[in-house]
Amino acid sequence: MSLDVQSLACARGGVRILAGVSFAVARGEALILRGPNGSGKTTLLRTLAGLTPPLSGKVAAPPEGVAYAGHADGLKAQLSVAENLAFWAGVFGATGISAAVDAFDLAELLDRPAGNLSAGQKRRLSLARLLVTGRPVWCLDEPTVSLDVDNVARFARAVGTHLAAGGAAVIATHIDLGLPGAKSLDITPFTRAHQPRRPHHDDPFLSEGAL
Repeated sequence: MSLDVQSLACARGGVRILAGVSFAVARGEALILRGPNGSGKTTLLRTLAGLTPPLSGKVAAPPEGVAYAGHADGLKAQLSVAENLAFWAGVFGATGISAAVDAFDLAELLDRPAGNLSAGQKRRLSLARLLVTGRPVWCLDEPTVSLDVDNVARFARAVGTHLAAGGAAVIATHIDLGLPGAKSLDITPFTRAHQPRRPHHDDPFLSEGAL
């Protein structure tokens, strides 16, 4: 099993957002997170990636095995496309960047500063970094933002290749990526709205309605 989640409770800004989340993702599997905006998908993904500590519960994953891609592209604007990929390859001990370049069609952009890229090109470069991490579990938060139809398909192929090689992915997206055998999890039943309300506070900044 690549990822095993048991009775997980997650918080954002000190406020419990999700509780009782349990699921498992095996090697070669993708799990698509569903739910309306604000339901806690980002909070869950950040908790799975170890960026936000859980309130309770358990996340079992390979040591240093999770790569996270969020809303921010996380690029160094002054570095070229090649330099950005080489930097991350060095961080993760990858042997090269060619597979990432090919997967996201970046060859003609290698010498261009990341700060001069279009929104879609920046997103492609950001996602290409996943291929140099060497990490088996990808946690992806709305990864297709700013991508056109052709590049959504290119991204889906990259995920498919990752899964075929024994990787796993947890993806928050409203787009059908066409991944064979992908499972779906609606996190709405785990949100704060479906859980017991906390005691009322007189302080409006601590009350439920103010959060």
